Amino acid sequence: MTAATTRSARDYRGTETAGRSPEELRELVSHWGAELELAPAENIVEWAVATFGERFCVTSSMSDAVLADLVSKVAPGVDVVFLDTGYHFAETIGTRDAVQATLPVNLITITPVQSVAEQDAAYGKDLYKTDPDLCCKLRKVEPLAASLDGYDAWATGLRRAETKHRVIAPVIGWDAKRAKVKVSPLARWTDDEVARYVSDNGVLVNPLVYDGYPSIGCWPCTRRVAPGEDARSGRWAGTTKTECGIHS
Repeated sequence: MTAATTRSARDYRGTETAGRSPEELRELVSHWGAELELAPAENIVEWAVATFGERFCVTSSMSDAVLADLVSKVAPGVDVVFLDTGYHFAETIGTRDAVQATLPVNLITITPVQSVAEQDAAYGKDLYKTDPDLCCKLRKVEPLAASLDGYDAWATGLRRAETKHRVIAPVIGWDAKRAKVKVSPLARWTDDEVARYVSDNGVLVNPLVYDGYPSIGCWPCTRRVAPGEDARSGRWAGTTKTECGIHS
């Protein structure tokens, strides 16, 4: 296994390396999005690895290691980017550490520019209560954008079955905000297909999933979900907020 790396979002400022132009990347999406729409997840990953090489990475929230496991079988040593917001459950950090210890991946942990204490000093205590959108922007959206500077494409575990807001998520899409190709190999997978892959491959799963947390984010903004509730209903419960901004 490769050694874990921890980087702050500030470490990425000015570190971009030359890659394809946005026009070239959009052309790839235009052609291959339709071509790969019904392809198996493994084939989608093979295309991404062959097309982008080292300028392709995986992002993971560490709810499980399905995507990291799938991609590492095609590209051992692939970069797996984990965003440590400073508000994660201990179980999520433990899952990250277990992924690093057991999978052939290069785990890169990203941290926001400000620590939680620094953010409290600048914006007031518990920004997640007073302005959750700003909190997500500072601790998730901006650090991720900075960490993707050196890549042309990034893979996500986004699935259409997760929520009504994701039912049209493309397998190969254009991330206009970041000018990157967004690859979602699991987009068409059902909950049953995920469970089957976990069982068949002995994939690591965050223990919180088995404790009533089917969708896991920062601990202040995540609660258990009752049987029959939407899987993401435990995120920002009691508010109209449904996404952190990474996928919207």
